[in-house]
Amino acid sequence: MKIKCSYCRAYIDDTDVTCPYCGAFNEQLKRTANGVPQTISELQEWYKAHNLPKPEVTRFFIGENYEKPKAFGIYKEEGSGNFIVYKNKADGTRAIRYEGKDEAYAVNELYIKLKEEIVNQKQNNLKKPQKRKHISANTYNNYYKYYKYFEYFVISMVLFIFIAFIINIVISINSPKRGYYTYDDNCYYYQDGSWYMYDDGWSITSPPTRLEDNFSDYYKTNSYYSDGNIDYFEDSTYYKPPSSSSTSGSSSSSSSDWDSSSSWDSSSSWDSSSSWDSSSTDWSSDW
Repeated sequence: MKIKCSYCRAYIDDTDVTCPYCGAFNEQLKRTANGVPQTISELQEWYKAHNLPKPEVTRFFIGENYEKPKAFGIYKEEGSGNFIVYKNKADGTRAIRYEGKDEAYAVNELYIKLKEEIVNQKQNNLKKPQKRKHISANTYNNYYKYYKYFEYFVISMVLFIFIAFIINIVISINSPKRGYYTYDDNCYYYQDGSWYMYDDGWSITSPPTRLEDNFSDYYKTNSYYSDGNIDYFEDSTYYKPPSSSSTSGSSSSSSSDWDSSSSWDSSSSWDSSSSWDSSSTDWSSDW
């Protein structure tokens, strides 16, 4: 929705953080994402709920004016009442990300940075070589036994599928093809295991033994067939189109599009078995 900037009166989107024309903060900012912390206390609860290590490990100090190097943080300044989002760089200097009265905006700045850092730490853990655990002789023998059972099961399933495939081929070879047959001046049609005969109309029938035993000798065609006196079987109520595989269209919507009803949090909890290495963070930049 379009609203007017409180300062330059230009029309802007209600989701714009700042006015694209004058740079002023959007006092009517509309926050649409569900589950996003709006206060420092809510961000602290979010931090705990996602099983994150202690602030001394992650270097994220929520609600604290932490003054030592290598730290991200947010706090409310008592004198001015301003909310301050900061980063203490490796050399001890402080870069201010935000300073102002909008607590929700300040919290969101640190919240986004914290999510980015969680992703980075997870990726770093995936890159690390996994430590090999010592396996005792008994454990190894048990693994080997279960592996052999699994191997026998897989071989049995492969053989079963192969045999079923061969049987299906044999049945297909020894079965009539779908289509029209002519025997003893009569027209027949075969489909899906059933025979039909034309006699002033199509009806299901039991074929003569000679036709059933020597069907390939009497096969005519699988397409439309008529000698002028026979109706197309395809026009009868018995006809069933040959089964065919089809692929359903995929949704055109991209899975990467952010949906405010989606829960990023569902996959963002920290695994306690993983290690958090804050030395991989770029502590020389302003943010």
